[in-house]
Amino acid sequence: MQVLLYFLLSLLGADAAPAEDEITFLPGLQKQPSFRQFSGYLSVADGKHLHYWFVESQNNSSSDPVVLWLNGGPGCSSLDGLLTEHGPFLIQDDGVTVQYNPYSWNKIANMLYLESPVGVGFSYSDDQKYATNDTEVSMNNYLALKEFFRLFPEFSSNELFLTGESYGGIYIPTLAERVMEDASLNLQGVAVGNGMSSYELNDNSLVYFAYYHGLLGTRLWTQLQTFCCSEGKCNFYDNLNQNCSDGLAEVQAIVYSSGLNMYNLYASCPGGVRQSVSVEHGQLVIRDLGNTFINHLWTQLRNQKLQAVAALSTPVRLDPPCTNSTPSSLYLNNPYVKKALHISPKALDWAICSAEVNLNYGRLYMDVRKQYLKLLSALKYRILVYNGDVDMACNFLGDEWFVESLQQQAEVQRRTWLYEDVDGHQVGGFVKEFNNIAFLTVKGSGHMVPSDKPIAAFAMFTRFIKRQPY
Repeated sequence: MQVLLYFLLSLLGADAAPAEDEITFLPGLQKQPSFRQFSGYLSVADGKHLHYWFVESQNNSSSDPVVLWLNGGPGCSSLDGLLTEHGPFLIQDDGVTVQYNPYSWNKIANMLYLESPVGVGFSYSDDQKYATNDTEVSMNNYLALKEFFRLFPEFSSNELFLTGESYGGIYIPTLAERVMEDASLNLQGVAVGNGMSSYELNDNSLVYFAYYHGLLGTRLWTQLQTFCCSEGKCNFYDNLNQNCSDGLAEVQAIVYSSGLNMYNLYASCPGGVRQSVSVEHGQLVIRDLGNTFINHLWTQLRNQKLQAVAALSTPVRLDPPCTNSTPSSLYLNNPYVKKALHISPKALDWAICSAEVNLNYGRLYMDVRKQYLKLLSALKYRILVYNGDVDMACNFLGDEWFVESLQQQAEVQRRTWLYEDVDGHQVGGFVKEFNNIAFLTVKGSGHMVPSDKPIAAFAMFTRFIKRQPY
């Protein structure tokens, strides 16, 4: 009888999204949207509850693809992607109002924003333990996807795309590796923006990026060439030469600690240049993400120091440098907004990034070549690696080297790609296409491409989703 009852209940709910998760009124909007949206929790293993915000497509939700979005960190909230990048609503500076985004990605797709791992944003664990690693996160993200389609069975046959940025460069391909093995999920492709694809390639390319963008100067460049390079090959990643390490520490200070905006070299630094570690209102504030710092050995020492500081009794907050998350924090921690989003009382206050998750995160993958090659070997998935070309956190050159290292057959040689704005056709950047994978740059954009170049980003996303030529 219990089995029969479960079967009957599942039939009754087979064509309807969970009514208790529907957002019926979103504070801060002058006019409520015509499309449906939902916010709630996807419960996975061991009492972990991942918060999601799902916005249906403004076009044809029943047939348009479902697109998962993950921000990076590790430890940063995907609601930042929704509220400041490509969601249907953009947070305003007052932290109270939101306005419609004319270049929202849900114009053509059903967008699922997942706050992952637990401990990030409104996601929480019953045991309040938030140490995790790449493998556990990929499994929990997979289980969350399965739970989403159980709650929203009407979307289970729609095309599925996995997308993300920054440390999403690790999240997305490791998740895709699991999803591609599940025939019940209609995976069609993956897209990663300014992603961490290889620590070694990212570190090595960043030094070239910095020098050729005028940041290092002749003396330092000569020192690096002398002590980090031999026989025409440079190692800026795990070089044991002390003179090389000294030079790389100087590069690190210029790129990340001199006041330059690491996410967009040519943008100003919101809030002004501040110390990377400071105490504000009795709270220790760390301004970095700790995922893309040059010289691997030097980075390990730095992380150990940060973890030791964070272990003190002082509360710790993690803020990305040169970003202003105050409007989002004010909005999402508003009790009326939390009620509208059905946020659990067990959830922590929303913050753009979680220091606890970031500082206790186990990075198991130094590169994701194996995952990309596995996806490419299936010969059926559309893959896009795209980069804003003035980002220094995950620079375009490292990701271009990474895509080239996959040694796929080139179909379209590197060329400009165009999009249209009010002034007519514009150069969006450059693209090179291989069998089933493309590498694309967005000209003049930093780390958060849809924030910096929303029209170009929407054109790129549309062509990716619709399998059109870039």
